[in-house]
Amino acid sequence: MNHVATFQYSKSFEIGSFQVHPDGKIRLSCVADLFQETSWGHADSADFGRNLIEENRIWVLSRMDFHCFQLPSWDDQVKVYTAGRGVEKLFAFREFIMCNEKNEILVQCMTSYLLLNLESKRPVRPEAVLPSHLFDPTEKPEWQASKIEIRGDLLDSERLKVRYSDLDLNNHVNNTSYILWVENILKEHRINKPNLLINFQAECMLGDLIEIKTYQQADRYIFQGLKEDKLVFLAEAY
Repeated sequence: MNHVATFQYSKSFEIGSFQVHPDGKIRLSCVADLFQETSWGHADSADFGRNLIEENRIWVLSRMDFHCFQLPSWDDQVKVYTAGRGVEKLFAFREFIMCNEKNEILVQCMTSYLLLNLESKRPVRPEAVLPSHLFDPTEKPEWQASKIEIRGDLLDSERLKVRYSDLDLNNHVNNTSYILWVENILKEHRINKPNLLINFQAECMLGDLIEIKTYQQADRYIFQGLKEDKLVFLAEAY
């Protein structure tokens, strides 16, 4: 079977000069931007996207696991595919792949989402809004973004301040900003790893001071993001 046959929605993009590192390859945070844009397109097309805000409900990204095989370069034409991969308890799963013009997979990512009530901040069972033909509640994904555990030796620690450009439409730090923070540390330390797993734990707001601690265990690098003593994210490059 063609590997795109099980996907439900796609969107084409051209990689711009503003999306790439000095080496000409796309930033992983920009890959996440394109995945997020495709996700909204899919959700809006089937009425489980922005319309939920009117019902005081919102999707919150919980985890992402990127497997990067060959990052595209400036001017490359790519297509992003996405599909629902089932539901388990309070989590809804969504898979992405990015393909080149030869239909080769460049990046693959599995994500998990929570549906929250905006007023109570309590989770809502995703079956309440998800079309069952797109997110089969009896289906489970073949793989899931896993929970990260802090381990290894502390290598470094740095602080940053949440800037206006880090925020999303809800005035919270965008998930792609967390990825960019980690990506900057990896690049500045000349650490090149093809995969990145990230767990989003708590929201950050404009002006928050974030401490990011870097740990190493063997050939893996773990990042812990803290706001005062509160855990806001964990990431693992491997």
